[in-house]
This record gives sequence, structure tokens and C-alpha cells, in this order.
Amino acid sequence: MNTVSRRPALTPRQLTRTGERLSFVYLERCTVHRDANAITAQDAEGTTHIPSATIGTLLLGPGTRVTHQAMSVLGETGAAVCWVGEHGVRYYASGRALSRSSALMEAQARQWASQRSRLAVARAMYRLRFPDEDPAGLTRHELLGREGKRVKDCYRAQASRTGVPWRGRRYTPGDFTSGDAVNQAITAAAQCMYGIAHAVVTSLGCSPALGFIHSGHELSFVLDVADLYKTEIGIPLAFDVAAQDEEDTGPRTRRALRDRINETSLLNRCVDDIKHLLLPDPAGPLPLGDDRDVVTLQSDRGHQVPAGVNYDGPEDYGDELW
Repeated sequence: MNTVSRRPALTPRQLTRTGERLSFVYLERCTVHRDANAITAQDAEGTTHIPSATIGTLLLGPGTRVTHQAMSVLGETGAAVCWVGEHGVRYYASGRALSRSSALMEAQARQWASQRSRLAVARAMYRLRFPDEDPAGLTRHELLGREGKRVKDCYRAQASRTGVPWRGRRYTPGDFTSGDAVNQAITAAAQCMYGIAHAVVTSLGCSPALGFIHSGHELSFVLDVADLYKTEIGIPLAFDVAAQDEEDTGPRTRRALRDRINETSLLNRCVDDIKHLLLPDPAGPLPLGDDRDVVTLQSDRGHQVPAGVNYDGPEDYGDELW
């Protein structure tokens, strides 16, 4: 039986970098299968081949079936897979890091474990969203209050810009059609952004659960990252879509958002922003380790020793580590 450290696997150099992938691919009413290193989508009109290593997030809408082999290749290439409910309102996602290294997740855990550094990252996130304002010295409650005001101001500004009537944010969980066209577009954009953020967070090896603003949910950090681009991309695009037509806002929002993400190279920016938030030296390379599938053991005073060795006695590795 192969050990974890020796299993054959694709390496990061064999995979498409996160920032170079398609932001998301939406499929519905089809069967998803595998053909070599591509996934196939088969429906009444035929079969479409999609290279699996080019997908950031695969959104599986109503009426989709996916085979074990398709999930296997998607897992190997680090794509996030989201089972999306009607109109994309709910989703379940999973994925796998493109790197075998846990270094970036460990950096995230160090930042999260301290109340002081956790607040510092929350302030840095606010600064990324609103660079014209300095959040230094603000408490968490003050950050939440200012963020809420800025989002309300954004809604009003976009309504004024596009001429779309705005009566406030209205969203009933599980009932996509209960809101007006602009609220439907905002919901569709938000759900897509959550899937994209999940794909990036997972592909970098970070924990989706360790959030710095959101808390108590398995996707807390995903929500943190997605919100970085809410007022800049998500909300303005939703108002643009609603201003064009009130019909089919969900599909049109997804298509428009995908185009906007590609135009702005958002995936590359998302990777850089996570690196800036979590690493003490954001100018340095991402701490993704090398391309080998390596497992080490923790010893004393921060030393790492090779796994797969019996350390029964100091003579096995040297007195200085023990």
C-alpha cells in the first residue's frame, strides 16, 4: 500500500496556476463525466469537453449528475465543485489545494490565533475595500458600523448611476424570486463570488473556516475574501444587469460577472490579496514549498524532521534536536 507521502500525484508545476484559470463554469441538466484529463458535460445536444486543470470553480446547477471519475480528476487538479440550488441561491463546495505544503494555512492560523493580529487583518481587509479611509485604531464594532454605511452608500450611488429604483436589500433564503430584479442580480453575483473565493482559498491551501471578520461558519474566510470585491465589482455589476433588463437576471449576472472577472484579472488579484493579508513579507514568494509530496514531523524548538522514521532514542537524529 502506498503511503501518503509517496502517492503518485500531479504537482503544482503540472497544473494551471489559480490566477490563470477560468473563474467558474456553470453546468445544468447534464451528466458530468471524465475523458482522460478533461471532464465532459453530456446533454441532449451532445458532449462538451472541458480541460479540468483550467477550471477554478465548477458550478453544478439543477438536473446535473456527476460521476466518481469526474470528481477524482477535479480533486486532483484542485478545482472547487459547488452544487448550486435553483438560481444559484445555495451551494455546497469542496476542493483540494494545488500545493502539498501547509505553510500558508499555518500562516493563516498564526494570524487568527491572536486577538491582536486577527483584528489587524480585519483592519487590513477594510483598507483593501476602502483605500480612501484609514481604519487604524478602530474597534471591531466600529469597523462593522463603517462597513455597513459604506455598503449602503454604494447601493444608493449605483441606483443613482443606473437609474434603477432601490428600495433596500431584500433577500429571502431559499426564495430567489422574492426580490426585485436588482436584488436577484445582487444575490446571484454574491453566490458566484463565494464560489470563486472558495476556489482560490482552497487552491492556496488556506482554511475556509478561519475567518477574520466572519466567524462560526465553515466558510468564514471565504466570506471574508468574497466581500473584498463586493462594492467594487459585485454590486455595480448587479445594477448594470438590472438596468438592462428585468428578465433572466440570474444567468445574465453570471455571464457578466465571468467576463468582468476575466477583464480585471480578479483571480490573480485575489491570490495577491490573500498573500498580503496573511504573510509577514508579502513581497516574498508564496510559501507553497516545493513540488514534492512531503510530510514532516514536528520536533522541539521549531525543528521539522522527516516522517517515516522511527525516533526511538536520540541516536536516530542527534542529541541537539532532543
